[in-house]
Amino acid sequence: MLEERETKMKLAHTARTAGTTTEANLTTYVEAARQGKNQWWQYLVGLVVILVAWLIVGTAASVGVAFALTGQPDHTVLGPFGLFLFNMAGFPFFLAGTLLAVALIHRRHPRTLVTGRERIDWRRVGQGFVAWFIPMCLIGVLGQYLFYPNSFLFTTDLATFAFFVPLALVFTAIQTTSEELFYRGYIVQGASRIWTNRVFLALVSAGIFPVPHLLNPEVSAGGWLTIFLNYFLGTGLVWVVVSLIDGTTELAIGAHFANNIVAFLAFDAPGTAVSTPGLFTLSAFHPTFVALANLVIALMFLAIVYGVFKRKTLTRSPEPSAVSTATPVER
Repeated sequence: MLEERETKMKLAHTARTAGTTTEANLTTYVEAARQGKNQWWQYLVGLVVILVAWLIVGTAASVGVAFALTGQPDHTVLGPFGLFLFNMAGFPFFLAGTLLAVALIHRRHPRTLVTGRERIDWRRVGQGFVAWFIPMCLIGVLGQYLFYPNSFLFTTDLATFAFFVPLALVFTAIQTTSEELFYRGYIVQGASRIWTNRVFLALVSAGIFPVPHLLNPEVSAGGWLTIFLNYFLGTGLVWVVVSLIDGTTELAIGAHFANNIVAFLAFDAPGTAVSTPGLFTLSAFHPTFVALANLVIALMFLAIVYGVFKRKTLTRSPEPSAVSTATPVER
């Protein structure tokens, strides 16, 4: 009898432990926000910290870059290389502000902006990169060349381009990761304090994402089509939807990096927000083609992600295991 009772106790303890471990492994990044301090006013304070780091400290850093390169704070006299640094200088502070807000104000690991698991699945990040990189090269680069071959001029300054590549990789990774952690991570987690409905969370994130891009030259050139297809639907909504379905922002982080690094390395086009010493110089920016191409790229991305790179999505509660059906301990 004593041995039977001890066996039952061990089975019950194993069931509780297994259930807890499984539930932790299946927690989405939205649910992971509950691990720390999650009051509404803490998100308000966190937003202030992030925006100050990004808009004030980051702007000061950009001005510092212009002053260091030209001896004056005027960025309009900078060349493509200097303009790239000017535009990117603020993002390390944006990233630092987001990480500090989560760690110090919400008292949880910054990893929870990405996943509820114990570690980030870098393989999934890589899958997001590949799934966006392939259609971006085929449609965004090759497709644009086929439609507008006379607009392309191959760069003759390969030494500058070669020096630019590693710099672009580092700064683009910082830029895109900071934006993903904020728009698809922090904003979605904060909005979940109001309502956990996925449609609501997706619309909030996708609706906010275009706001800081409204002053971009692309918007002036392409108007509402650029705003809707480039920033709201083609990227903002698609990336938050796959994040909510997947339960992590891993796919979006990889896709955003692929999108920007291809654009930065391939093109230096007039009428775009970031000028770079890219591999090709375009004589004209084609906003309608870019907007429609972005929609096609997004659809191909979804097809690759869920047709080729399949992964079991996270659920709110684990499936009952055989152990959990053990007879409870009699008291």
